[in-house]
Amino acid sequence: MNESDLIRYKNRLLAKQRELATGRSLADSIPAGAEARGDPVDMAAGETGAAVQLRLRETDGRLLRAIEDALTRIRQERFGTCEECGEPISRARLEAVPWARHCKECKELLDSRT
Repeated sequence: MNESDLIRYKNRLLAKQRELATGRSLADSIPAGAEARGDPVDMAAGETGAAVQLRLRETDGRLLRAIEDALTRIRQERFGTCEECGEPISRARLEAVPWARHCKECKELLDSRT
């Protein structure tokens, strides 16, 4: 991987990190839990919205950690190499998921074990 590719991936990772850190995530599009007013349907909808919002924030936290790990791999000159087999991660995979730690084959194998 050449230097311009690394810079491009780093910029994409930093942009996604800023987006998540400033709170412009999916979690912010879900209304917070409703007050204990209204009929049972309104209250259930509010509780469901709050649960979804919490789940999305947890996902955002995991994604932020994955992005930070990818930025560390760039600094350590290990970015784009599968942590499982040591082979290069395909450009198509890195374009789709720039924080990927595994090549497609290893990721599928790891997912099939769980």
